Amino acid sequence: MNKQESAETLALQALSYLLTDEDLLVQFFAASGADAGALRAGAGDPVFLAAVVDFLLAEDARVLGFAAASGHRPEALIVARQALPGGDLPAWT
Repeated sequence: MNKQESAETLALQALSYLLTDEDLLVQFFAASGADAGALRAGAGDPVFLAAVVDFLLAEDARVLGFAAASGHRPEALIVARQALPGGDLPAWT
């Protein structure tokens, strides 16, 4: 599995994590403008998956929650984001 495929797999896990937390899912819908149909369609779209990872990365509590639920290190989201579309852009925060 190459770096992009690994990143997409982790991002799919992040999407699954969102689906298990109603509050986070509502926040994601509000922040992204997505709806349930967009989730289904976006699951195969690396750009959409990057948006899911970006959403989790926006708050430390989200990152730590995902890490605890998935067994991944918190840094795994950052590594995955770098391999997804737009991840090679400089971070301005």
